[in-house]
Amino acid sequence: MTSFARLLCLLAAFASCSAFAQEKVLNLYSSRHYQTDEALYDNFTKQTGIKVNRIEAGEDPLIERIRNEGERSPADVLVTVDAGRLWRAEQLGMLQPVKSALLESRIPASLREPGGHWFGFSTRARLIAYNKDKVKAGEIQTYEDLASPKWQGRICMRSSTNIYNLSLMGAMIDHLGEDKAEAWAKGVRANLATDPKGGDTDQLKNVAAGQCDVTISNQYYYARMARSQKADERQTAERIGLVFPNQKTWGTHVNISGAGVLKHAPNRAAAIRFLEYLASDEAQRYFADGNNEWPVVAGVKIDNPVLNSFGEFKRDALNVAVLGRNQPSSQKIYDRVAWK
Repeated sequence: MTSFARLLCLLAAFASCSAFAQEKVLNLYSSRHYQTDEALYDNFTKQTGIKVNRIEAGEDPLIERIRNEGERSPADVLVTVDAGRLWRAEQLGMLQPVKSALLESRIPASLREPGGHWFGFSTRARLIAYNKDKVKAGEIQTYEDLASPKWQGRICMRSSTNIYNLSLMGAMIDHLGEDKAEAWAKGVRANLATDPKGGDTDQLKNVAAGQCDVTISNQYYYARMARSQKADERQTAERIGLVFPNQKTWGTHVNISGAGVLKHAPNRAAAIRFLEYLASDEAQRYFADGNNEWPVVAGVKIDNPVLNSFGEFKRDALNVAVLGRNQPSSQKIYDRVAWK
């Protein structure tokens, strides 16, 4: 073998080793901060040998960090909550499309971006919660009911800038049209007991304490209290009734916790492998046990007693990408009706 041939062999071996080394690392930017996610990542490493380097921060700061890092960003995967935030990252050109037969077969089309830029791996439902002592079961059944004058001075809500409320409005716009969606927002705004303040847990506590009668919350906030080791939190949950809205029309609004591969991911193969792992039965059960969210993969059996107690319900089949696309219009509507 000539010296030149030996050099080519060495270079080929080096390239192969470099590619192998790349796949052994995954740089993950995540806004999820649940203890059970540690087991999720550890198990991925045990199965694949790929080490997970994780940066955790709030959703919006993470997106801003990736934007500032630009082409130099070491991030391979962005994990965050709400389709609206994943849509923002996509619109900023941060995510690359992924083609995976496994992801497309296991994740319903309505829970992933049509172009493959991001995928949902768990679902959450936006439920109506009410004080059992002040509201009768069946007295409120739809999101539209919240705008009825009957509830004047009886509703607590989060800020209009909260991503959960923006996404809910995005669904209302799609189902009702902008004019009716704005009329709904105006009606709910007129029914508020206080100016919007605090998160979903605060709203649930306010309802249980009788400071207002009705609110909207993602189901996992309620489930956390119902499964809590603290007696006072379990007692708070016991005072609250839940409604899965719009069962006779378009179904209960659902959103996702999801992920996408970054545009400049240095470890693209590992990143795609990680997304495919998140769609495994094992990982899907971690989402259910860790943050009281439903799996996106059909047929996955979970042991979460609160989620299982809810049973089956009709879910909005709207593609979650629409929630992001309608986000600018949603905020304009909230601003026009002076929903702070």
